[in-house]
Order: sequence, then structure tokens, then C-alpha cells
Amino acid sequence: MYDYKNETDTRLILPKMSKVVMLNDDYTTQDFVVSILKEVFSKNADEAINIMLEIHNNGRGVCGIYTYDIAQTKASIAIQKSRQAGFPLKIIVEEE
Repeated sequence: MYDYKNETDTRLILPKMSKVVMLNDDYTTQDFVVSILKEVFSKNADEAINIMLEIHNNGRGVCGIYTYDIAQTKASIAIQKSRQAGFPLKIIVEEE
């Protein structure tokens, strides 16, 4: 007979997810945005172009959805690369 009193609760709690959102500006080139999307966020050329156009047309676009730590790391890497290239790229991390 199975003893339910000694059963352990083993539910898995998934981490909260966060969106990495790139904001439009008047200085960062579209080619640079596409290159960041490909290099940092692992987007293929078509995905990168579509996200870049969304950013250009709507003022913002989602680069990806990750756990908070990964989202923060990817945002930091992208910002660092943009500063090294002389661009004022703005990226924010929002809770999903």
C-alpha cells in the first residue's frame, strides 16, 4: 500500500521571463542594429531585418525573451558593443 503522507511535493517552479526591448533612435544605423540582432541575439538575417523594421516603424522591438539574468547579460553586451562603435543604442529589459 502506498503511503501518501510521506509524499514530497516536487513541483518545478519556472523562472520569470523578461523581454529585451530595443528602442529607436536617430543615430544608430539600421545595418548596425541588424548586426547586433544577429550577433548578440542569434537572429537569422530575415528575423533581424524584421525586428529592425519593427523598431524603426514602431519605436521599439523585442529582441528576445529570456530569463532575467540572460536578458540583462544580452542587453549589456549589446549596449557595450554599440558604445564601442559610437552609437547611443538604448535597450531595456521588461518583465514578460
